[in-house]
Amino acid sequence: MLSPPELSHRAIALKPSLTLEISAKAKALQAEGRDICSLSAGEPDFNTPDFIVEAAREALSQGITRYGPAAGDPELRAALADKLSQENGIATNPEQVLICNGGKQAIYNLFQVVLNPGDEVLLPSPYWLSYPEMAALAGATTVLIPSSASDGFRLDLDALEARITPKSRLLVINSPGNPTGCVMQRQELEALAELVARHPNLLVMSDEIYEYLLAEGEQHISFASVSEGIKDRCFTVNGFAKGWAMTGWRLGYLAGNATVIKAASALQSQSTSNVCSFAQKGALAAIRGSRDCVTDMACSYNLRRNFLIEGLQSIPGITLIPPKGAFYAFPQLPERITDSMDFCRRALEDEGLAVVPGVAFGDDHCIRLSCAVSHETITNGLERLQRMLSKF
Repeated sequence: MLSPPELSHRAIALKPSLTLEISAKAKALQAEGRDICSLSAGEPDFNTPDFIVEAAREALSQGITRYGPAAGDPELRAALADKLSQENGIATNPEQVLICNGGKQAIYNLFQVVLNPGDEVLLPSPYWLSYPEMAALAGATTVLIPSSASDGFRLDLDALEARITPKSRLLVINSPGNPTGCVMQRQELEALAELVARHPNLLVMSDEIYEYLLAEGEQHISFASVSEGIKDRCFTVNGFAKGWAMTGWRLGYLAGNATVIKAASALQSQSTSNVCSFAQKGALAAIRGSRDCVTDMACSYNLRRNFLIEGLQSIPGITLIPPKGAFYAFPQLPERITDSMDFCRRALEDEGLAVVPGVAFGDDHCIRLSCAVSHETITNGLERLQRMLSKF
């Protein structure tokens, strides 16, 4: 029997997405007849609004099914440039916007065109689990900037600046954040902009995919809008998955310096080429249409987020920094539990509870739970979590 082909070093080193792996395992167990309660998904539980679906359906009926420009539909690029200029305070031209197959491809493309082997990516921790893997695929090294629940998961600027070296190329920020739900305030962003200004070789990527999912009283501020002096070194990643419940549509975008966007477009032209043509018409309808649907979904998440927060805070031994955005909570487990992967594996096997280990996000003391599920599922999940904790 022939041995399988030898894999590349990149493929061998690459780690699959743990969140997708856990969700898949939970669904497989459910298909086998197991009673599974999943609080693991990073996905809205709403359907895409009807007017967006209708726009894509109309595009199909009009024959918009052919190849399009690799950088994206010109109308959509223009609409997003206008959105960034008017809503986010980032003066943007259409040639500064690239339409991608989801926010993941936007990040991947940026990393590929600005990072070289040996470069360093500065990454506040906890972090979304795909950032380090994408940096590694570009040949870069990830340098973590740790934070903890005890300090509210705030970015320590002194710790960040102490880790900047001549190899530091890109800083990644994510607000509202996954997994912590933290929202960076204006004064934090202004202080960060002053730090970035002192290091002219440092680029910044701001992942703003959860910009509309904010707790009452919170405000989203785009980092690229904070300081004109560093704007040309800032790149904004966003998309339609979370705000408009369009995860399966695979629609994201990257915005920033036109030269970098042109290079990222060239890369995309040699990999996936254009995003699905009729799906982009759905995205165009989303950008141009009423935001009532976005507001309604955000209000629903707020109610469920508060419900999840109250439930977690009532469990003895759990420490929680209340999330202010996105649809996650990232509680710290009791000190006697030191292995989040083992805890989550046992929770799934013993209690049928699917949650994500914090080690996937850089903090082995925590777990991530999603509130993008019904009140009943949250209640059920909290009961299973409490039973699981009693076994340790």
